[in-house]
Amino acid sequence: MSTKETQTRKKILYLITKSSWGGAGRYVFDLATSLPKEKFEVVVALGGTGELKEKLEKEGIRTIPISGLQRDINWISEISSFFKIIKIIKKEKPDVLHTNSSKSGALGSLAGRISRTPKIIFTAHGWAFNEERSRTSRIAITFVHWLTIFLSHKTIAVSQQTKKQVSKMPFIKNKIVVIYNGVKDIDFRERLLAQKEIFPKGIPKDITKETVWIGTISELHKNKGLDYMVSAISKISSSETEKKFIFVIIGEGEERENLEKQIKKEGSENIIFLAGYKKNASSLLKAFDIFTLTSRTEALPYVSLEAGLAELPIIASRVGGIPEVVSDGCGILIEPGNIDKIKQSIIKLLEDNIQHKEYGKKLKEHVTQNLSTEGMVKNTIQYYNELYKK
Repeated sequence: MSTKETQTRKKILYLITKSSWGGAGRYVFDLATSLPKEKFEVVVALGGTGELKEKLEKEGIRTIPISGLQRDINWISEISSFFKIIKIIKKEKPDVLHTNSSKSGALGSLAGRISRTPKIIFTAHGWAFNEERSRTSRIAITFVHWLTIFLSHKTIAVSQQTKKQVSKMPFIKNKIVVIYNGVKDIDFRERLLAQKEIFPKGIPKDITKETVWIGTISELHKNKGLDYMVSAISKISSSETEKKFIFVIIGEGEERENLEKQIKKEGSENIIFLAGYKKNASSLLKAFDIFTLTSRTEALPYVSLEAGLAELPIIASRVGGIPEVVSDGCGILIEPGNIDKIKQSIIKLLEDNIQHKEYGKKLKEHVTQNLSTEGMVKNTIQYYNELYKK
């Protein structure tokens, strides 16, 4: 690469709170690895040394770990992280600072302004005020979100609903744009191989070829509404459907113990399975016949797009940007927490195989045509260039 080309490249510094492979991490990875190298130099600063860091470095992306930067609030750690971010910005001198997730967005936008970063972009992967918190906490969090948007030159919302929830806040309306998350083609495992990976010690003997696999890929977090699914599955009686079925949850998190207790209390150990963390979990989606996403709150989850590529019918909560993916004819939307509706939706898909397949087919068409990584990257580059010209 010539010296002239190097000098004309824009430097993008991505900042993200955690190095885990969640939605925000996946987003940063897709952007960082997809930007044209002849036009952009990419650096990623991130909390911790998890899977995101490993994947980025494998792709040749330079990373800068920030010790102490974490999701949970600790004021000593926040102050320390803030000054570390300022130091990184001053050393890297990015043309664009692109922050992701609530904490790095707040710390990064303020640090970026203090360091006189030319352009600051914040991507909102969801709003923490949608979570079950006290009124005082929600007010404080809302103010922090507003300040983050105000300090940033542009905020990317990953769905129209995400934008709508903050668009009436003062002085920020024209700073928010919508760019949907996008997904690449996935190298899916063949059904039986995927099922064997989910149960590496052997598929339970009472699970036959006729058993319908209902499943989800999810962090075991309260926001994901997995307790709703456990309750709904446990309430389905043999008189309501003759189909044999199981429910498999792929993922790990803080709610594992509570879910294990709930499953045991419901007496559903033989039909509900916590499969734990699986690397490249999306490649296992063909193991399932039906996918569920019964979250309490969401923005635009990648897993809904991945399930679409796998041509799975989805039962999902009507929250955040999910209805913008699972639109009419692409699945079943339910109000969050409506256990009876979840139950009836499961029975419907178990009994109606034609409708089942039609939902999956239409969802795949929608995701393939409208929600690609290429489109997401192209639209993001457009804002990098427009901001840089101003």
